[in-house]
This record gives sequence, structure tokens and C-alpha cells, in this order.
Amino acid sequence: MKVIQSWDDGLVSDIRLIEILSRYQVKATFCLNPGLYQENRSFGWMHENREVWRLSIHELVNVFNGFEICSHSMTHPYLTDLPDDQLQWELQTSRHILQDIFQKPVLGFCYPFNVYNDFIRGAVRSAGYKWARGNQHLENIYPPVDPFEFHPSCHFLDQDLWEKYDCQKKRNSVFFLWGHSCELVNDAMWENFERTINRISSDSEAEWAFVTELFG
Repeated sequence: MKVIQSWDDGLVSDIRLIEILSRYQVKATFCLNPGLYQENRSFGWMHENREVWRLSIHELVNVFNGFEICSHSMTHPYLTDLPDDQLQWELQTSRHILQDIFQKPVLGFCYPFNVYNDFIRGAVRSAGYKWARGNQHLENIYPPVDPFEFHPSCHFLDQDLWEKYDCQKKRNSVFFLWGHSCELVNDAMWENFERTINRISSDSEAEWAFVTELFG
């Protein structure tokens, strides 16, 4: 069974996340918004009364070195609200900037707020991507009917994560988890997350993969 994971927004808390992933030599995909990173770390939003901060643009290469990079658009807008020229900027410019920063192809896209329609899906395909992540939690995710509606199995904090994991394992299919590192708000949650990563990594029937590996 292949196991894949994606993490959104390029946050300071990703540093701690990556420390855990690196201990277990785990692959992961990070969905970034190059139009939102500044010269210095910047405030993003509040989550459970805690400040969430974005990385600076200068930290991106060092923090995410060795991981797969996915575009999450330039500025995380509702894509369905945009005129065509701004939509193209969000899709195409984000990809080009991330490819320049990381010096490797960026082939995946993650829909901001999971808001899209047929037109947006076609625009993402035309912008040169190979797949796009939706956000419905489906029982059988692979192969998707459309690679531009590739949905995860579950959120990494879902109570039924192991039930869904075992279901995909029986199928010898793909298990796909996603989330934001800022959702780990205390040490107990971080420790539990590390136990999850350790358990999957110790499973001889599981193999970590980058999302793009599934699409050739």
C-alpha cells in the first residue's frame, strides 16, 4: 500500500513537523502560496487562540528541501471569484515562482478552500499541472476518476484514521492524509502525531510516496 500526505500553507510549525518526518525518512508534499511569503516571517491567522505564522520566503528552500512541492495558488483566494487574468496569475505564476525557488518541476495543485468548478479544473490542467487535490474524504480514492479531483482519505486528526488506513491496506491501494501543522496545538498532539508516523513507517506493507509518483 502506498501512503501519501500533504500539508498546506508553508507555516513556521512545518519546521517541527519536518523534524518528525525526517526522523522516519518519510515523504510528504507541501502546498505553498508564494505570493504570501515576505522577507521576514509574517502573521497568518489565529487558530484556537494561537497565532499562526508563515515562513519567510528565504526559508523555503532549506525547510522543504527533499520534499515534494505543490502550488496552493499565489495568494489563497476563492478561485471561482476571480476574473480570468487573475485566475491565470494565481495558477501559472505560482507554479513558475515555486519552480524557480526550488529548481524542480511543480506538478501538483491544491485548491484553496477546496473551492473549484469545471472551469477552474480545466484551467489548472491547462496551466501545466498533472494533478490537483480536492478535499472530500472518500473511501476509495485511487485511481481517481479525474486526477484534477484527487481527494484524500482523511484529515490527519480524524478519529477514524486507523479504520480508513486498514481499509486501504486490505485493498492494497492508497491511503492519503492531509492537514495543517498549526493544528498540532500542544505537545500531546505532537507526540501522538509522531506515534502515527512511526506506526505507518513500521508497517512492512506500507510505503511512503510523493503524490506525483502516483501519476507518472
